[in-house]
Amino acid sequence: MTDLRDLYRQPSRLVLEKSIDHVDDGVREFLARSPLFVLATTDGTGVDASPRGGPAGFVRVLDDHRVAFGDLAGNNRLDSYTNLVAQPAIGMLCLVPGLDETLRINGRAAVSTDPVVREECAIDGKVPKVAIVVAVDECFVHCGKAFRRGGVWDPTTWPSVDERPSPGAMLNDHLSLGLDPAAIEADLEAGYTKTMWEVGGT
Repeated sequence: MTDLRDLYRQPSRLVLEKSIDHVDDGVREFLARSPLFVLATTDGTGVDASPRGGPAGFVRVLDDHRVAFGDLAGNNRLDSYTNLVAQPAIGMLCLVPGLDETLRINGRAAVSTDPVVREECAIDGKVPKVAIVVAVDECFVHCGKAFRRGGVWDPTTWPSVDERPSPGAMLNDHLSLGLDPAAIEADLEAGYTKTMWEVGGT
């Protein structure tokens, strides 16, 4: 079998050396502008990825080697948090709206009930039940090719409302509910309105 490395050109020096093991000023600025990241965790047997969002800067920089974020209301499955209890490996892909480049953070995380850290992660005075504290092993800027190829921030590429997948129809199919998808989506919206800013489990 051909070696995988032989199929690709060598990465540039910039790509090889851009990874750092601490939070510098550029990373701080990026996180201060980021309202969304994708969180990757594992229990050692499988992998889970899920979005995390909040006001820009909701991922806090604790010091040059640690970042943290608090929990907000989710579905209470606790998939990510139970994974971290079993296996501390974590990956974060942080986004800034309109920016094609992303920030990747890899490290080891712990679920913390430390009141000082939880207070640091408060949003509008709401103190989370737990905070996730990430010891940064590496962080770096990821190139914007994927976002440019996908036209992610270009509104002319976005599907119309009628062309978008229907969450209500998907849930109806997943669970064989036999319900009107519009009614399911109305229930979803009601739940979003009620619990959007509650602290809770995800």
